[in-house]
Amino acid sequence: MASTTDTAPVTRAERLPSARWITVQFVLAGIVWGSSFLFMKVSLTGISPAQVAWTRILLGALTLGALVLLRREQLSRSLRVWGHLTVLGLTFCVIPFLLFSWAQQHVSSGVASIFNATTPIMTAIMAWLVFRVERLKAVQVVGIGVGILGVIVIIAPWQGVALGGSLVAELAILGATASYGFSFAYMRRFVSNTGMSALAFTFGYIAMAGAVMVVLTPFLVLTPVRLDVPIVLSLVLLGCLGTGIAYVWNQNTVRTWGPTRASTVTYITPVVGVILGVVILGETISWNEPLGALVVFLGILLAQDRLRRRPRS
Repeated sequence: MASTTDTAPVTRAERLPSARWITVQFVLAGIVWGSSFLFMKVSLTGISPAQVAWTRILLGALTLGALVLLRREQLSRSLRVWGHLTVLGLTFCVIPFLLFSWAQQHVSSGVASIFNATTPIMTAIMAWLVFRVERLKAVQVVGIGVGILGVIVIIAPWQGVALGGSLVAELAILGATASYGFSFAYMRRFVSNTGMSALAFTFGYIAMAGAVMVVLTPFLVLTPVRLDVPIVLSLVLLGCLGTGIAYVWNQNTVRTWGPTRASTVTYITPVVGVILGVVILGETISWNEPLGALVVFLGILLAQDRLRRRPRS
C-alpha cells in the first residue's frame, strides 16, 4: 500500500501521539507495507489471489472494528459520508488488493514493491487532471513526466515487449496504484472533513470494503485452499497488521506531519520489499528495476516540489 496524502482533520477530542512515537509509527508503517509483498507471495502458494484480498480486508476490518469498540470511537451518522466511504472501500482496498494479488502470480515481490512507489505520481495526476483539487507548477508537471519515464525504465521495452503474463501483471499493478491515487484525490475532494478520528475514518472505508467482499464471497473465494503455518502467519500479518493497524499509523503521521512529509513512506516500502524478496524468496533484480525506481523517486520529488532552493540567509 502506498501512503495517505489527505484525510479528515484532527478533531478536538483526538490526541495525537508524541513526535517521537509518530516517527516510530512512520517507520513501522513503511516496514509493514514493504513486507506485505512478501506476505502476499507466500499466501499465494496455498490460496487464490481473490482469497488473499478477501482475507486481508476482512481481517483488517475486524482488527480496526475491535479497536473502535475498545476506544469507543464515534462514527459518522451521515449517509453521505458512508456513501463516500463505500467508494473508498472499493477504490482504496477491493480493486487494488485484487489487482496486486493477481499480479504477484507473475512478477516478483520486489518488482511489485518498486511499482508501488508510483502511487504519489498517480495521486498527483488524479488530483490535477481528474478532480482538479490541485494546481501544479511547471516543475511538478515535469516531475510527472519523469515518473512516467521511470516506469518505462522498469518495464524495459528495449528488451522486447510481448503481451505475456509479466507485462500484463505490471500494467495491473499500475492500475492498482492509479486506484490508490484516485482514492487519495477523492478523499481530498469529498471527505476532507468528516469529524471522525483517524482510527474511525480508516475503519469506515475498510469496513465498507469488507462488506463488499462478503457480498462477493460466493463468486470469489469458494475454491479449494491449502494452508500451512507460513501461509496462515502471512495472512494474519497482512490483514491485521498491514491492512489494519498500519493504516492507522499512517493516518496519525499525516495528521501530525502533513501529507507531503508523510508520503515519503513510499521510499521505505520498495527497499524493504526488494530486500525481503532477495533474502527470503531468492528473487533476482535486474539493473533497470532499481534504476527505474530512482528515476521514479526523482519524479516524486519534482511532482511534490521538494527540490526548491532555500533562500540564503
